[in-house]
Amino acid sequence: MGTLWYGGNIYTLQEENQRVEAVFTRADRIIEMGSIQILEEKYGNEIISRMDLKGRTMLPGFTDSHMHLIGHGEKLIRLDLSNCHSKESVFQAVQQYAETLEEDEWLIGEGWNENLWEESTPIIAAELDKWVPTHPVILKRVCRHAVVANSLALRAASINEHTENPPGGVIEKDELGKPNGLLKDQAQELVFEVLPEVSEVYLRKALRAAIKDAHTLGLVGAHTEDLNYYGGFERTFQAFKQVIEEEGRLFRAHLLVHHEVVGDMQRAGQNFLSGNEWIEFGAMKIFADGALGGRTALLSHPYADDPSTSGIAIFSQKQLDDLIKKAREHRLPVAIHAIGDLAFEMALNSIEKYPLSGKGRDRLIHAQILRKELIDRSKNLPLILDIQPRFLASDFPWVIDRIGEEHMDYCYAWKSLLTEGLPCAGGSDAPIEPLNPLLGIHAAVTRTNIDDPEKKTYYQREALTVYETVCLFTKGSAYAASHENDRGMIKEGFLADFTILEDDIFKIAPDEMADIAVAQTVIGGQIVFDAQTKEKDFPI
Repeated sequence: MGTLWYGGNIYTLQEENQRVEAVFTRADRIIEMGSIQILEEKYGNEIISRMDLKGRTMLPGFTDSHMHLIGHGEKLIRLDLSNCHSKESVFQAVQQYAETLEEDEWLIGEGWNENLWEESTPIIAAELDKWVPTHPVILKRVCRHAVVANSLALRAASINEHTENPPGGVIEKDELGKPNGLLKDQAQELVFEVLPEVSEVYLRKALRAAIKDAHTLGLVGAHTEDLNYYGGFERTFQAFKQVIEEEGRLFRAHLLVHHEVVGDMQRAGQNFLSGNEWIEFGAMKIFADGALGGRTALLSHPYADDPSTSGIAIFSQKQLDDLIKKAREHRLPVAIHAIGDLAFEMALNSIEKYPLSGKGRDRLIHAQILRKELIDRSKNLPLILDIQPRFLASDFPWVIDRIGEEHMDYCYAWKSLLTEGLPCAGGSDAPIEPLNPLLGIHAAVTRTNIDDPEKKTYYQREALTVYETVCLFTKGSAYAASHENDRGMIKEGFLADFTILEDDIFKIAPDEMADIAVAQTVIGGQIVFDAQTKEKDFPI
């Protein structure tokens, strides 16, 4: 028994502009495509459901190639500072939220970004102390590569003027040598280690919120990295299983595995691509550097707006080599966070020294600041670049002053990457950026910030076509997860995962793409979101 999908613009993405009149699905698979007449004649007795698209556009299901699913859920269920456009509005939001807390409860906020403020100076502990004197406070910067902690939080973590920078991290200090509250990259772990452990109930609540939101945005799955941050591998993995498998909140979760919990994964009897159609294990995740916002992304030259630093190497070259070697011993590909060009170069050095010989392919995540010779080296390796187009909208124009215009030739250079034949996948890096894939598609095609009233274009030569960009979030994500033979296209034998849009994304004006409404999200042939009926509208 099956379903006939018809009556709209059905793009297969097998080739550009390839469309079919109808698709017949049975259970969770696409059985055949073609004309309505032929499919009805062939499968008439099996068709128990007819889904008239009513002129809408059906695509292979969107999959986010890089995000943090639990982190996105946390942003939805706790204090969100990403829409605060001044330091004062942050303080007011924090003070109001503090009034809801129990005595001695920690206040944790998400998403502040000084680049949105007229005066772009980061928050420091002394300022937080004035607004929230009675609770330990940690506010995560939007990039999640820096936090600001108030004095109570610093004291709880035993951070003082004598505390040295941990390897791969920075404890910022004032002119008297005392910590000012800003902790970057690995220095964040000093306060994270003293946070009260989150409950399993909390983890499930965050996952439910994230998946529910993903469904409304047309997402059928995501490649997500969460397993090392919430009390360990096993309890986090079990939260995924409980929410997705036991509660039936359908979502295809491809789990990247932080290098510190790879042993836990294997002791649990898991390995690369083990699992099932809902939850499976992916590559070993490694951070090579930080982020541009806090000037911790590792560059091969000093920052143009602060020549005293060129960023932070989370690991030395030898340490990074050893991690890649560890992955190969476990027969794992790697997924390396590398924003700066020197971090990217170090990652290539290690991958070339210990090439992948087993299943899958390595991925380099972000790849924002590059040089031509790094692109040329990448072409010789079995890897994919995992890019986040929405970064353009958030990082320009300030990133030009930060990096230096003379170094921008191969930065955010997505057209160059595709032209050079490098496979790419598209993600959001939520909660750092909004999860909505249409925002990423808009940024890649228009090279503008949707919130900029002047609609200034940045490096138009690197703009992608709509087809190229939609493929990032479909075929590209499938390829990154070694699922190019059963996901990412509308094709016989592939999974019946669809994103159905109200408008034709290939015909609408580029400036309007971000506003296209999602009509339905279909996973394994089941409608998990319907904008009209709110089908599968689970409570959180």
